[in-house]
Amino acid sequence: MTGGRLRAVLVCGALAGLAACGAPAPEASVATPPAASVESVPPPPAAPAAAPPVGLTAPAIDVRTGPLLDLGIDATGALEVPPDAGTAGWFTLGPAPGSAGPAVIAGHVDYAGTPGVFRRLDELGPGDEVSVSRADGSTAVFETYLVERYAKAGFPTERVYGDTADPELRLITCGGAFDSRSGHYRDNVVVYARLVRVA
Repeated sequence: MTGGRLRAVLVCGALAGLAACGAPAPEASVATPPAASVESVPPPPAAPAAAPPVGLTAPAIDVRTGPLLDLGIDATGALEVPPDAGTAGWFTLGPAPGSAGPAVIAGHVDYAGTPGVFRRLDELGPGDEVSVSRADGSTAVFETYLVERYAKAGFPTERVYGDTADPELRLITCGGAFDSRSGHYRDNVVVYARLVRVA
């Protein structure tokens, strides 16, 4: 499924709000200083051939899980979730980890009173590595660059699932306050990571 069709499925029925636009700044007649030199940043590693993920490790939060389940979209249009606390799953309608675009792996923070595989996901920080074992025997290693928490009512679908030029990884779980009336957490925690190497 292409990124555009995938996003259309994920945002089906959702309304996008418009951001207020500010007035443009008046033009100034000040000379522009010369651009400062910028250090060269090495390009990301080349994306390996697509291979399904089979396991995931995140040493900084003591996560080691596998095999991973295949996840799709449920009847309401939301990402399916694993059926138990200890299992994580890969969203099969998106890229495989290591392929160009944002691969998504989801797991529970807790489930039916049992601590979940991603119970400490919000503790990952910039620079922490996450390794995804792949069916071809390779391991795609990602480096975390951002951890965010979003209200489920305002989940930024395009930011999380939108196309990226390079291989990236999103880890998703629940977070924030628990709503005892609905039986669900009010927020989602999303970890953003970039591919740094394939071993």
